[in-house]
Amino acid sequence: MKVGRIFSPAVAKQNGKSEIHLFEGWALGKKNYLFFGIGLATIIAGYIVMATGDVNSFQSLTLAPIMLFVGYLVIIPLALVFRDNDRKSPSAPEN
Repeated sequence: MKVGRIFSPAVAKQNGKSEIHLFEGWALGKKNYLFFGIGLATIIAGYIVMATGDVNSFQSLTLAPIMLFVGYLVIIPLALVFRDNDRKSPSAPEN
């Protein structure tokens, strides 16, 4: 048993043993990187909007925090958990 490569014993079966390799189950696709880039751009734009606005302006108190919230708590997690239906899952049997 390869201790360094086994992640979860209940996910995939191979040669009668239950094992999955960590990096085979976490492959990110082109859309994941696209979403991550959009999220990063939203976060950077949110900080720029916050820095350029006056202290008590709509821009600094409302718009920038909404942009940061969407970037950090919506788009970046979406980039991490999104999975294409076209892509073959790592535990699917190969014929």
